[in-house]
Amino acid sequence: MKTHVLAVLVENRAGTLSRVSGLFSRRGFNIDSLTVGATEDAAVSRMTIVVTGEDAVLEQIIKQLGKLVDVLAIEELDGGKTIRREIMLVKIKADEKSRPALVEVAAIFRSRVIDISPSTITIEATGGSEKMDGLLELLRPYGILEMARTGAVALERGPKALSI
Repeated sequence: MKTHVLAVLVENRAGTLSRVSGLFSRRGFNIDSLTVGATEDAAVSRMTIVVTGEDAVLEQIIKQLGKLVDVLAIEELDGGKTIRREIMLVKIKADEKSRPALVEVAAIFRSRVIDISPSTITIEATGGSEKMDGLLELLRPYGILEMARTGAVALERGPKALSI
């Protein structure tokens, strides 16, 4: 099975997300990550959908996505030509003894400490999924209290742009 990243431009209106995600679930395709946000045009949103599955099934999904009224453009992004990033916030148990080590781990991963309390520290990290997973692995022994992770956003490198 292969990981696929789809960039999808859709009309920015109610129900679009439900119709797109419903198409994947009806086909038994699990969405690993789905990120939706504004574009330079207020009437258009961009979805970045990360899925793992067989090429043939994904081809069918892309064809069916193209038939949805709300979908304006679809492109499967090539992993080697794509910039992918996630944002993650992690709240970790921290006392006076463990706080310096946690600050050092954050610095090694080029992350930022965005909140400190007497018993916790919150770190903000941005990067690829491997970086996020590596950071979590080092933070787990300290005790992760809470975590929020966006999922991938992606753009193709160079001058080519997905457009309507």
